[in-house]
Amino acid sequence: MAVNTGRSRGGRRPTLEEVAARAGVGRGTVSRVINGSPRVSAATRAAVEAAVAELGYVPNTAARALAANRTDAIALVVPEPETRFFAEPYFSDMLRGVGAELSDTEMQLLLIFAGGDRERRRLAQYLAAHRVDGVLLVSVHADDPLPDLVAQLEIPAVISGPRSVGETLPSVDSDNYAGARSAVEHLLQRGRRRIAHITGHLDVYGAQRRVDGYRDALRDAGLAVDERLVEVGDFTEEGGRRAMARLLERAPDVDAVFAGSDVTAAGARQVLRETGRRIPDDVALVGYDDSAIARHMDPPLTSVRQPIEEMGRAMIDLLLTEIADHRPVPSPAREPRQTVLPTELVVRASS
Repeated sequence: MAVNTGRSRGGRRPTLEEVAARAGVGRGTVSRVINGSPRVSAATRAAVEAAVAELGYVPNTAARALAANRTDAIALVVPEPETRFFAEPYFSDMLRGVGAELSDTEMQLLLIFAGGDRERRRLAQYLAAHRVDGVLLVSVHADDPLPDLVAQLEIPAVISGPRSVGETLPSVDSDNYAGARSAVEHLLQRGRRRIAHITGHLDVYGAQRRVDGYRDALRDAGLAVDERLVEVGDFTEEGGRRAMARLLERAPDVDAVFAGSDVTAAGARQVLRETGRRIPDDVALVGYDDSAIARHMDPPLTSVRQPIEEMGRAMIDLLLTEIADHRPVPSPAREPRQTVLPTELVVRASS
């Protein structure tokens, strides 16, 4: 049986141009297929893959990377302490989606924490050396200098949620506003009227949008927004405990709580029980993320499901497109690609 060795009859390797000619496409299209770009139709991808198989074309990864000034590596940058990354299901779900989408490519994934000044300085030096082809930025706060640094270095990047309405980087997010509205509307339908909200970090745009959704849902129901029922949190369990205690001091008659995350809701639940309040009889409770914490809480927690793993996949798709197109990070003059995925309220016994 003949074995295809990846050599032509003259003993040389088939070229990228020969693959393009056989597939009836341009050289750039072949390159995009080989590099795993999502911006290729299924029919075109099949034609290129067939030509590759027929000719026995074997990409020279090292030469291609060198010629294109590529590293075949992507950095997932988390500007948070490592303790928070491993404590919150949001990050593990995001990492799972990113890893799954990268599994069919030749790209390597580097996980980098940048929660302190020292780590950020090291990261700046690392990125300045152009040791990665692209950057994923997760959990970025409004005043974080990392996105601007990446933009200055002209490294393709995608951010998980815009920093503001005027975000200049490509971004992938869930519909935080609609998710919050659905949570509060559900509580209103259950007859709750003293609905409190424990926010996330308010220098995170997604947390701001959840506050907007909370307030608008109350106003549309004909209720005044009582700012004493809004307490700033930080997405953590301990933050949820502190916020719930402060809320009960100001408004002991609260009959529902919408928490900015499931982890925050877990902290709030502890304080509610410690003060003798039954869930949901006395106080209904709703979280955000629909993580494993929500399913295993007692009682099981009603939560807004955001498709975190799908968001991770979408971020990789968008970043690979940016890399394949050889486009630098967008400037304010260029309209960045923005993807917003829908949320869904999952109703359980806590409400």
